[in-house]
Amino acid sequence: MSGTVHTATDQIKSTVPHPYHLVTPSIWPLFGGVSALLTFTGIIFAAHFGDFIVLAIGLLSTFTIMFLWWRDVVRESQVPGLHKIVTQVGLRYGMALFISSEVMFFVSFFWNYFNYFFYPATMGTAFAPVWPPMGLHTIDPFAIPLFNTMDLLLSGTTITWAHHCLLEGDNKGTVQGLFVTVLLGIAFLCGQAWEYTHSPFPFYHGGIFASSFFIATGFHGVHVIIGTAFLTVCLFRAMAGQFNPTRHFGFEAAAWYWHFVDVVWLFLFVCIYFLGRSAITAG
Repeated sequence: MSGTVHTATDQIKSTVPHPYHLVTPSIWPLFGGVSALLTFTGIIFAAHFGDFIVLAIGLLSTFTIMFLWWRDVVRESQVPGLHKIVTQVGLRYGMALFISSEVMFFVSFFWNYFNYFFYPATMGTAFAPVWPPMGLHTIDPFAIPLFNTMDLLLSGTTITWAHHCLLEGDNKGTVQGLFVTVLLGIAFLCGQAWEYTHSPFPFYHGGIFASSFFIATGFHGVHVIIGTAFLTVCLFRAMAGQFNPTRHFGFEAAAWYWHFVDVVWLFLFVCIYFLGRSAITAG
């Protein structure tokens, strides 16, 4: 029965001209959903029972499916004429809408933060209603956070350099720019890891300020990990010569995402690190 359906679909594709791309049926969305369910279930088991087996299985399956799914997407993008103009425009709109949804994701964190920033009395604490809470040691914004800020700003220039080289047909410059950008992304993650391990306030039992701080900066760190992985894939694709001045949407999508990560960090640095500092800071 399935063979008949596929044959009919193939006939429609071959006889009816249209500017759209009919996606080939894939098992990865189903498997991806199952692996995500395993991962979140594993987080619950790890947090409540200290059992990391389900979490390990979920993460391993998630990364495996990501690799296989991205492999199919890359192969599809290399088929000449498959992504026509309408499809390319749709991909750009889709990426723009995805980044817009990510913006609103971070807006919720800033909303929570500024609720306590402007109305500290809502914390329900017995101490004086001030923000940050009285006696709290905060992280010095001009130590590691400033380094991370300069790091991400520099990475924004290197990814733009790589994009310019790509448009000019300079594949060597594209590879160099992407390589430096990936290194800067890793350097940022190392800086944030050092900051977390030397934080003057703990993640657990750190109060509302710690929760607001770690959830906002932590999710940004997750996005940097995703962006760095995205750029690493683009780096290997550039090294393989899979981009050219007219066909490189995968690179563009990665660059858009990386610039979004840069801008979010600037808001985090100003609002949480700089405006949220207390009289006592720890470098």
